[in-house]
Amino acid sequence: MNLKNTQSLSYLLLAFSFLLCFSSCVDTPKKVAEDTTKSTIYPSDVIPFMDQWKILLGNGIHTKDLVNYEAKDFFYVEKEGETNWVVYKTPNSGITSRTSSNTRTELGQKAHWIPETGGKLTGTLKVKHVSTSGDARVAASYSVVVGQIHSDEGHENEPLKIFYKKFPGHTKGSVFWNYEINTEGDNSKRWDYSTAVWGNDISVVGATPTTYPEEPENGIALGEEFSYEVNIYKGIMYLTFTSEGHDTVKFTKNLLKSDFATRSDIPEQILSLYASIGRDGVERDSAYAGEMQYFKQGAYNQTNGKDPEKNIVWSTGSETYNGDIPKQYANGCYAEVWFKNGTLGASTAPN
Repeated sequence: MNLKNTQSLSYLLLAFSFLLCFSSCVDTPKKVAEDTTKSTIYPSDVIPFMDQWKILLGNGIHTKDLVNYEAKDFFYVEKEGETNWVVYKTPNSGITSRTSSNTRTELGQKAHWIPETGGKLTGTLKVKHVSTSGDARVAASYSVVVGQIHSDEGHENEPLKIFYKKFPGHTKGSVFWNYEINTEGDNSKRWDYSTAVWGNDISVVGATPTTYPEEPENGIALGEEFSYEVNIYKGIMYLTFTSEGHDTVKFTKNLLKSDFATRSDIPEQILSLYASIGRDGVERDSAYAGEMQYFKQGAYNQTNGKDPEKNIVWSTGSETYNGDIPKQYANGCYAEVWFKNGTLGASTAPN
């Protein structure tokens, strides 16, 4: 090969190397952008335990795979400041489960367990909205359940429901938890015993449909964060509630041995609250022992359009706009709960 041909080949190789370098330099920023930019943040990106749950939405849709899943207007992510929150939103009237007339956008644990084996659920949340329509005499009005344990056998009752409730016009609402008896015999006689955490229990109601009791001094406002831990260890339920600026509150409840097995055990709260609807049952002595349970978390709206005169405890007479969900959302007839953290796992020995 002569000198002229050698020089030409060198120039060609140099030009080819330059083109490769230029192409690589141009593509690099685009690839980095594709790798680091995600257009949608899903609930499973915020709280990674979503693979352990299924969900029922306020419009009746069931979904079992929640990884990279959202449902606008019901289950999605909102960013506030630097924090991403998982939003659970549900109207006063929609389509719900076979065991309830109240709507929910709520997770249901896929795995089930008995109290003797147990498990642990935690959540850090704030309630953004509860229905502003309802009958103040009705215990369930203006409330939402943000966590619960549900039985999957027998009467399918609920040994735990964690509530938030706020009357219209009040700044602060109440956090309380209810224990539903696992009724001996006729389950139509079942009732919930309610215990206050901050504020009042469920039995504090208005004197008329439009008058409200005194606002609780130590309550929780809409938008104020609080956390709960539910730890079922060897058949005992250990509850811990925390919130900045409030005392930490703890409770224990035996799920294997009833506190309400005879008529003399029925608390005065029940005799007065449920008297008009005739619920005065007793619980089986072994409570929920050996019965399959599972956790739930989200927004289980307790307000509905049912006639209060037929059930002054649970039928809230709330506005539903004939089930029109956009109209309910536009007129304050919904519940909305935001979670920024949660865990689900095995039970642990209590401190």
